[in-house]
Amino acid sequence: MSAAPLLSIIVVCRNPGPVLPAALASVWAQTAATFEVIVIDGGSTDGTPAWLETQRSRLGAYLSEPDGGVYDAMNKGVALARGEWILFLGADDRFAADGVLAEAGRWLARTDAGVAAGEIAYTDGRVYRMRSRVNPLARNFVHHQGAFYRRQLFAEQGAFDPSLAVMADYEMNLRLWKRRVAFKPIPLRIAVCGAGGLSDGGAWRVYREEIAVRHRYYSPLRCLGWDALSLVRFCRKKAVRCLARPHG
Repeated sequence: MSAAPLLSIIVVCRNPGPVLPAALASVWAQTAATFEVIVIDGGSTDGTPAWLETQRSRLGAYLSEPDGGVYDAMNKGVALARGEWILFLGADDRFAADGVLAEAGRWLARTDAGVAAGEIAYTDGRVYRMRSRVNPLARNFVHHQGAFYRRQLFAEQGAFDPSLAVMADYEMNLRLWKRRVAFKPIPLRIAVCGAGGLSDGGAWRVYREEIAVRHRYYSPLRCLGWDALSLVRFCRKKAVRCLARPHG
């Protein structure tokens, strides 16, 4: 077996269609970086497993079988990973530039953080970065497409909670935060992400799970104002989408 890479890039998918080859092309285009690519496919029926078989030599690991949701698939990827650091990339995401992993590797070599998070941009123009002063009560403060997690954290602190459909990454981040794992920002754009994904579509379950996760780690009184803000954000997004919908 070859030496363990610095980075494990985990891509989970189910019936991703043509976006998956584009996402993986952005990974394979990375220069001057040591990494492995792990694909966890949830038993796709759109030809994805057959295409992945033709790419097997370029994959560090590959699994195609039914799963219990995206976070169950992400946990399977972690179990197969060998890298010191892990980043989760969606099938409709791509790295922002060919040198992203090399530059990120230089930052990772200098940090003592458990999680190092860069910037992500959505295809609709929105940009998110982790603030230097985090308020973990407000909402999820790290987007996993831009975050590098030390692999050992999953052994020490536990895996993603697969009972959560859309907010297990927020739960993981809050769990790590409450256990005093250090989060550090990286001044680097990591990924460009497709809009309207699992946690970006504006469905009520996104906000419902956000509220439930918050209450796992903070008292109801401390959560009250932020729960109200979650409701406001839900209503605002619903109104915006309603106005944007074609009429007539």
